[in-house]
Amino acid sequence: MSEKEHLIEEEESVVVQGVHNYSSEEQWVKPEDPLLLERLEWFKDQKLGLMMHWGPYSQLGLVESWALSDVDEEWSRNEVDWDIDAEELKRQYVDLNKTFNPLRFQPDLWADLAADNGFKYLNFTTKHHDGFCMWDTHTTDYRITGPDCPFHTHKYADITKQLFNAFRARGLGISAYFSKADWHSPYYWAPGMRPGTTTSRGPTYDPKEYPWLWEKFVEFTHEQIMELMTNYGRIDVLWLDAGWVNDYRDQNIRLGEVVEKARKIQPWLLSADRTVGGPYENLITPEQTLPERALHVPWESCITMGSAFSFRYEDNYKSVRQLIHLLVEIVAKGGNLALNVGPQPDGRISRTAISRIQGMGAWLKVHGEGIYGTRVCEPYSVGNVQFTQKDGKIYAFYLYKDENETVPEEIHLPLRKEFGRIDLIGGPEGLEYRKTDTGIAVRLPAKEREAKAPIAHAFRIQ
Repeated sequence: MSEKEHLIEEEESVVVQGVHNYSSEEQWVKPEDPLLLERLEWFKDQKLGLMMHWGPYSQLGLVESWALSDVDEEWSRNEVDWDIDAEELKRQYVDLNKTFNPLRFQPDLWADLAADNGFKYLNFTTKHHDGFCMWDTHTTDYRITGPDCPFHTHKYADITKQLFNAFRARGLGISAYFSKADWHSPYYWAPGMRPGTTTSRGPTYDPKEYPWLWEKFVEFTHEQIMELMTNYGRIDVLWLDAGWVNDYRDQNIRLGEVVEKARKIQPWLLSADRTVGGPYENLITPEQTLPERALHVPWESCITMGSAFSFRYEDNYKSVRQLIHLLVEIVAKGGNLALNVGPQPDGRISRTAISRIQGMGAWLKVHGEGIYGTRVCEPYSVGNVQFTQKDGKIYAFYLYKDENETVPEEIHLPLRKEFGRIDLIGGPEGLEYRKTDTGIAVRLPAKEREAKAPIAHAFRIQ
């Protein structure tokens, strides 16, 4: 087996084409600290977060970081359409910091957009695998405030600080995405450590053979995390990517040590050590997918509004209907949706993304009572019918795949519970209904059947 084939086999179980697998419900470890348990309930109340992958890579409109990894070239470089070899491509990618200048960045507008349209927290990429830091770190010059980056003189140069402060000021939570791998650090991708120039997701050396070098990387990683935990205000979640960096793959960064150190400053801090399991994966994080069934542990699906996490020119965005359906099904199965939007290289969010966010907000202003602060309710998710519950009320969402779908006279809900009344959220109260062999049939008002099919009919049952 060649070196490249070995590296692919070793790492493919954690990430496939840049998409992480996710831990099983059985791997989840319940925290013992009452404050962390309280914060997990807080997290489960939020339901909708805005995730953002942003960095110099947005200039190319290509996938974030992954084109640097030779073992991932088959999928990560399939959009590279200019005449270039692998080594020059990697050099060009690394040098993108020298042209990244998002002068139209307006953090307060982003925060207003999120807060006004039902988003409850921000999950921002402080550092992706490429190692470029979107905060004013003192560990490397490869940062947004570094002398090589033209944006370093701008009043908003410390992008992470500006975003965290703006979103926090609007009452939103903060989730700090941080990659445990760093493909720019000489302590992780150390030059000259093995023959050839093939790069992979892991370090360019065996940490067991070079423990002193690995210790340098551990110290570097801890210092970066503690900068974020110390200098950037209240952080609610430390969201850790690069699941292949873990002790059972001989890449032990002593994560527990730094998380516990951070919790001395921020005792409420939740940790999402993705795909690793154990006491520091407080929430499970499916990526670009959602579980087939309800999970009874804290979880969050990160799903893109467009086709990818990073900005794409002329991208294909999901419709408001598709996004609301995703959100409702995720909530019915007990999770949160971290909806990813990739900002443009000039510092703006695309008009299409803004319109989708506003469309979601309009729907949530009417129907949010059946989303926020709810918990799972049997039978959870059955076909196009989704259930939630809160404060003694059951909420049922009947989803329509498109506006041309026929709106029936009666909507059948597979619910076998005792109740006294059914209301249409945003519509008439005290609807007619009858019991059936499989649940209940709710009669819709004639007005509802005359219009095009809505995103969903939502019922309050009590």
